[in-house]
Amino acid sequence: MWTESASLSSPARFHATPLSRRQMLQRMCAGFGMVGLAGLLGPESLLAFADDRAPHFAPRAKRVIFLFLNGGPSHVDTFDPKPALMKYDGQQPSGDLYKKTKGTGFMPSPLEFRKCGRSGIEVSETLPNLGRIIDDCCVIRSMKTDVPNHEPALLQMHTGNVQPIRPSMGSWLLYGLGAANRNLPGYVVLRPTAKIVVGPALWSNSFLPAEFQATSVITSDMRVDKLVANVRNPKVTLEQQREQLDLLGQLNAMHLKKRNGDAELEGQIKAMETAFHMQSQAMKTFDISREPERIRSLYGDTPFARSCLLARRLVEDGVRFVTVYYVSDDNQPWDTHANHNERHRKLCLDGDQAAAALITDLKQRGLLDDTLVIWGGEFGRTPYAEVREDDKNKQKPGRDHHHTAFSMLLAGGGVKGGMVYGSTDELGMNVVENPVHVHDFHATILHLLGINHERLTYRYAGRDFRLTDVHGRVVKEIVA
Repeated sequence: MWTESASLSSPARFHATPLSRRQMLQRMCAGFGMVGLAGLLGPESLLAFADDRAPHFAPRAKRVIFLFLNGGPSHVDTFDPKPALMKYDGQQPSGDLYKKTKGTGFMPSPLEFRKCGRSGIEVSETLPNLGRIIDDCCVIRSMKTDVPNHEPALLQMHTGNVQPIRPSMGSWLLYGLGAANRNLPGYVVLRPTAKIVVGPALWSNSFLPAEFQATSVITSDMRVDKLVANVRNPKVTLEQQREQLDLLGQLNAMHLKKRNGDAELEGQIKAMETAFHMQSQAMKTFDISREPERIRSLYGDTPFARSCLLARRLVEDGVRFVTVYYVSDDNQPWDTHANHNERHRKLCLDGDQAAAALITDLKQRGLLDDTLVIWGGEFGRTPYAEVREDDKNKQKPGRDHHHTAFSMLLAGGGVKGGMVYGSTDELGMNVVENPVHVHDFHATILHLLGINHERLTYRYAGRDFRLTDVHGRVVKEIVA
């Protein structure tokens, strides 16, 4: 069972402090009746109940898959067509956002935009698969963040703060709702390489108890014994391990009692239990070779595609939050500072097929309604050109970072499909209607999961922290 721990000045949240059997029965108004119920339902039911933190209100989504296109995809080449850029081609923008020493003026997109689905949402020709399912998606064209540099923008998108170190969105969600499957981690990060900009601070639990940290998996080698190495003990049976853990549990409980429920120690204890339980399921869940060939072909055979397929398997088996980081098969992020037009096409080939396959697959399995899928990066890219010093002929311009206007795509999880929300000016420089700051974005995600972002707090260093800090509004217009 969990004991409640909260200050009078902040809403009560639940912290994992184990109770003895006697304490549990003393605190139950019908203790022996509960024991009888446990006998009828079985130990799995009681344990599942114990780790379930109730949402504030009825949720629309139960789980999240964040397809994170690190580097920042261009909004004017994906979901926000700007034909006026052709009129201003090569003209120099004015204002503080323009870096005059690096650019060659406005650069129109060479891509055709097509009206897709019954909704008629305009989607770039480089995203044909997402275009086919756009009626299941909501496009936010009015995203904003605070800083146009990767590190602070990445941190803000993941943690709500431009500086390290705060808890990540996945950790906040796990803290608020708990794990849904005791045999798997509640929060999993899939990354194709160890070299993700910023790195572990993006999925850190920070000052939240250690049990809410992410399990990070490097997906460069998808063989299951490499993905979840050293989970199985080759010399000791599960029954023998259970006996060992029970003994360790008694010693740890004594140790924990002397340290007044130390959160770090508590998290380590829970991590050992999770690792033990993973032996019975993780090897199956992480093994995408169990999927039929037609399903694997639907996603494609790239690092991102395989990770998207694994993400579906994870949420299907009860993982609460999965982040999939993007790196192309030639080890490139969406950071198109040079040769943008060519590189953007190549990146979209991969990112489009796998993302659309995931949404389609979830829908066919009846999981899309309560699974929120997010597709996007930490910011957008400039509507004007960037020319690197090594491109002396200025033949392969790129697009620079752009934080005052960019797009995100959402599907499922209680979001209205076939909808565009917000708009930017005729050149895609700034938001002009219905701005959505990252804080608003986070507040909306939590709302879809049944959490009031103002009430999800944790007392640390003398103040109550939350994912949205002192900001954020729920964008109720996109909620179905």
